[in-house]
Amino acid sequence: RGQPGQPGLYLALLGQVFDVQRGRRHYGPGGAYSGLAGRDATRAFATGDFTPAGLVDDVSALSPQELLSIQGWLSFYRDNYDPVGKLVGRFYDENGSPTEALREAEAAIEEALKFQAESEERKQQFPPCNSEWSSAKGTRVWCSRQSGGVSRDWAGVPRKLYQPGSKGSPCVCVRSTGPPWGHPHSQHSSRGDLDNPHLQEYEGCHPLAEQCVLVG
Repeated sequence: RGQPGQPGLYLALLGQVFDVQRGRRHYGPGGAYSGLAGRDATRAFATGDFTPAGLVDDVSALSPQELLSIQGWLSFYRDNYDPVGKLVGRFYDENGSPTEALREAEAAIEEALKFQAESEERKQQFPPCNSEWSSAKGTRVWCSRQSGGVSRDWAGVPRKLYQPGSKGSPCVCVRSTGPPWGHPHSQHSSRGDLDNPHLQEYEGCHPLAEQCVLVG
């Protein structure tokens, strides 16, 4: 932990030990992140809980987003600090071989990365609508070529999107011309993604209108 007489300043993340001496002002005695030194506190990197209960290596029950945070920190330490070994414990055995706990954590992170990629692709296909609310007019949703923070060469039309396992039905912008998403050479439809079974039109709104006013 970088104390006088101690051999160095290290921390572990998912059982991988890094020499963080060059970040001594952060991780050394009195530093803002000194609680991370000398142990594997992987869970705290995801939760931000720096209490004794949070400075642990148990990553079970973390959300996909929290697991992605751990993956991001692991990349950070690999890029900025020297790896010096493995910590015998939850993630590595006495021979430096991965444990079942590490395999489970890595599989969960891989699943989270896959989910993130699918979510990003879905956002490209169905960018979120613009929306505004007023007491006089209710809610207005509309599409533009920048809505949802997704730059594209089409605006689209508003639709409700229903996703299995998800609560609610967010407003998304749907391409109304050309072939369906993922089938660029299809000759069977020139209605874009309007026929996607997870979409529903807004009641009282023209099917091809770029904006809808939702009363109530």
